[in-house]
Amino acid sequence: MKRLLLLTLLLIPAALQAAPKYWIYLKNKDLASSPAVSLQTLASRQQLGLPISDETDLPINIAYEQALKAQSVTIINKSKWLNAVSANLTSEQAMKVRELDFVQEVIPIDPGFYVAKTQPIEKAQMAPVMSQVQASLFLKEGITAKDVTIGVIDAGFYGADSSLALAKIFSNKRILGIRDYVKPGRAGELLFSTAESFSDMHGTEVMAAIAGVDFQDEIQYGMATNAKFYLARTDYSMREYRGEEDNWIAAMEWMDSLGVRLINTSLGYAKGFSDPKENYIPSQMDGKTSAITRAAQIASDKKGIMLIVSAGNEGDDKSWGIVSAPADAKGVLSVGATNGKLWNRIGYSSVGPEFLSYVKPNVSCFSLYGTSLSAPVITGFAACLLQANPKLTNKELISLIEKSSHLYPYGNNFIGYGVPQASRALALAKAPYLPDSGKLVKAKGRSIDIEVASTEPVVAIYRKKNEKDVLSQQVAKVQNGKISLKRQSGEHFTTIDLQNSVIEVAWD
Repeated sequence: MKRLLLLTLLLIPAALQAAPKYWIYLKNKDLASSPAVSLQTLASRQQLGLPISDETDLPINIAYEQALKAQSVTIINKSKWLNAVSANLTSEQAMKVRELDFVQEVIPIDPGFYVAKTQPIEKAQMAPVMSQVQASLFLKEGITAKDVTIGVIDAGFYGADSSLALAKIFSNKRILGIRDYVKPGRAGELLFSTAESFSDMHGTEVMAAIAGVDFQDEIQYGMATNAKFYLARTDYSMREYRGEEDNWIAAMEWMDSLGVRLINTSLGYAKGFSDPKENYIPSQMDGKTSAITRAAQIASDKKGIMLIVSAGNEGDDKSWGIVSAPADAKGVLSVGATNGKLWNRIGYSSVGPEFLSYVKPNVSCFSLYGTSLSAPVITGFAACLLQANPKLTNKELISLIEKSSHLYPYGNNFIGYGVPQASRALALAKAPYLPDSGKLVKAKGRSIDIEVASTEPVVAIYRKKNEKDVLSQQVAKVQNGKISLKRQSGEHFTTIDLQNSVIEVAWD
């Protein structure tokens, strides 16, 4: 541990001395150029009823690239979606680039980045979430995400090729492609054999939560056990640096160009930058400010990509508390984390900002080790649904997963619509609706007794100031088949979580 710390301290000063990284946004594109995507991508969009291509598919104007190189600008990554390139620039270079007539603006990519926290997976702790989401029903139907391709954008995949939980993926040659955006040009296979910190195993654990099965110990970690994968490393684990944001966008565009429709990312951008003046502030988690969030929304709206994102682990941080980018994007499926027994929010799980008009996180499930591991569980869930109904668009799939969740339609900004249920999801994949498991009760005065069908002595309740924003998460006693509620100051709705059904109390 001391040696690792020493290595970190030796590396950080060198990183801080490097020229800052910038986005260089360009004014227009060569409209005569061809879309920089594969035929498979175009066919997939046509099948889903999306526009086959638009200007965001056209490559960066080659003449502009050459002009930047003439200014001694070395381009790091290119984003056709944002019509921008990233580069390390001195302040003098940045001033000169701003004066170029084809440059719209030059914006620093602020330093500071975090990986949604995780700890080593303990086998005994993964079983409860499989039961919670009813994973066995997918197995009973023979649904294992066969023929579904999943992209994983993460911090590292050290040891993935020797993991017992991932053995079948490698022996069956279901890793279709690997890219390292942190060290471009390095052979992707080196991601499996080289590590500088524990975070280099992060993507390996994420993959296990999506698709892992340990046949030796007969433990199932994920649901998409027959899926295929593209892997991308976008985060350098040895320092906190938000400059990897452009790596993430480049990885998204690479996967889109290959026709990947389902992507998991257990990374998030919030604060902790080297210069505190450059930190994001909570109000910027508005679904439209950060570059990564804007790219995520383009992926959803224009590319038909189902992007599943960890909500973040800042729920206990009083200075932040809310979801991080890109989990704030309206078009992504953001996943929080619940406790195992009551299915209510676990303390570290980030909540949705009250200023958003939509519910975040969208759904949640059990995880002791961060939303990094709850998001991939739901990615495996989504992959199984795509096998069951390949014609589902990304927005239909998000809606289906929300509707399959145990609190639907009474979502909140603590756990979204709750825990997805395979029984409900499979039924919805075959039919447009389900019998309503929610009940609305109107209450007058300051108290009410609610009859409930529950064998549990206590259940979770959410006291809300409006239809989505939680005042407090509590437990209520069940006595003689009833729950007695007393209205609290500022409370307008109360959600009673019975797991197999939900009661919403609307106070007059």
